[in-house]
Amino acid sequence: MTKPKILLTRRWPDAVEARLAASYDVTRNERDVPLDAAALATAMRDHDAVCPTVTDRLPRAVMLAEGRRARIIGNYGAGFEHIDLDAARAGGIVVTNTPDVLTDATADIAMTLILMTTRRAGEGERELRAGVWAGWRPTHLLGRSLRGKVLGLVGYGRIARAVAERATAFGMTIAVHSRHRADDVAQDAYHATLDSLLRVADIVSLHAPGGAATRHMIDASALGIMKPDAVLVNTGRGTLVDEAALAAALRDGTIAAAGLDVYEREPAVDADLIGAPNAVLLPHLGSATLETREAMGHRVADNLDAFFAGREPLDRVA
Repeated sequence: MTKPKILLTRRWPDAVEARLAASYDVTRNERDVPLDAAALATAMRDHDAVCPTVTDRLPRAVMLAEGRRARIIGNYGAGFEHIDLDAARAGGIVVTNTPDVLTDATADIAMTLILMTTRRAGEGERELRAGVWAGWRPTHLLGRSLRGKVLGLVGYGRIARAVAERATAFGMTIAVHSRHRADDVAQDAYHATLDSLLRVADIVSLHAPGGAATRHMIDASALGIMKPDAVLVNTGRGTLVDEAALAAALRDGTIAAAGLDVYEREPAVDADLIGAPNAVLLPHLGSATLETREAMGHRVADNLDAFFAGREPLDRVA
């Protein structure tokens, strides 16, 4: 029996590639560089399944490429804003993602950014590497303690809950803004509006979903509401933040610092953000542990196995 033919748009962990190769005719992107729209459209014509990452763009023209053969998109990642789901539904293409398995790794990166920004660790490391550290002194790179500070969580899914658990261990108080108050959020910790949360939070951590409704929810107006010594952290979606407005806020002292792991036009990052000394910028490391990346790949494989066996995939989003 002929094995279904699948494309991996980037290299995946060895253990996952080996598993897939045992069941499928796997095409790997050996160069491990992004595929352009033409290459992705060709992949849709030449394969039964295409397995993109969150940085691959699959608009309608790619999804519904003439002569399309692919019947399933097995996305390697929890986010799926890069895939035209309306086109998928119109073309009868199944789309799956990889929820649940990224929670702890992403929460750890959020806490890393919180600590690096509040303790000015990024500034200190750059100073030392540049050879300009003049030695210990009482007023050098003074940061802020986390104990007693208010952590404002925007969105309250699995990752936000995991961040709250970690932050509580540091002595922080938790405040939450989400569409509805969850049962595990106290009434006095819940903020029905984003503006209300921004006014009280010492650190704002973004965990909202992507999409048109949340695009640039942190803009110049929102940044102006935050405390001048507040910190913004984003491990959610790059589209949540107006990067030009954030760069201006950091430059002008509207807020104290920002820590980012995701960007609106990855891998491009706003030049003014790169130049901001009070910004900690990570290259999308949220899920970057071997354990998590393997779990993500196995989740894709589970969805492919179910689909090609005629069963409903566990993580279907379209």
